[in-house]
Amino acid sequence: MSSNHTKKVSPSMDAWLNEAKADPSALNVGMYLAHNGVVRQTPKAKVRKGIDDGSVVVGMDFSYSQEKVDAAIAEAKEMDGIYYVRVRLNEGKLDLGDDIMYVLIGGDIRPHVVDALQFLVEKIKTECVIEIEQGEMA
Repeated sequence: MSSNHTKKVSPSMDAWLNEAKADPSALNVGMYLAHNGVVRQTPKAKVRKGIDDGSVVVGMDFSYSQEKVDAAIAEAKEMDGIYYVRVRLNEGKLDLGDDIMYVLIGGDIRPHVVDALQFLVEKIKTECVIEIEQGEMA
């Protein structure tokens, strides 16, 4: 897992889109879809499972395996109608509101792009990263 404890500067989505549209793959792309995950105050257990222990998130330790992320990106690129994939993950000690990840997917039609984005974000979140929420009682 990546061990750098310095937060990365967030990318410009406008710059990412300009680069994507300049890529040779752009001639096949009819839609780009972006995801920006951020550190939120509500614990993951409450949002996903309805478990409320009265705590709130005040920060997060975040790391990832670049090898696993690269494999997930390669898998997403093999999906039907997907021509462009770009991912950027943060790392280290993150504060509320900090960016966790950016994902940009370009494909031929909306259903393919939506499916690929959901697939890739879920795969990254469940197989490639370690998120340790730092909490305190509300």
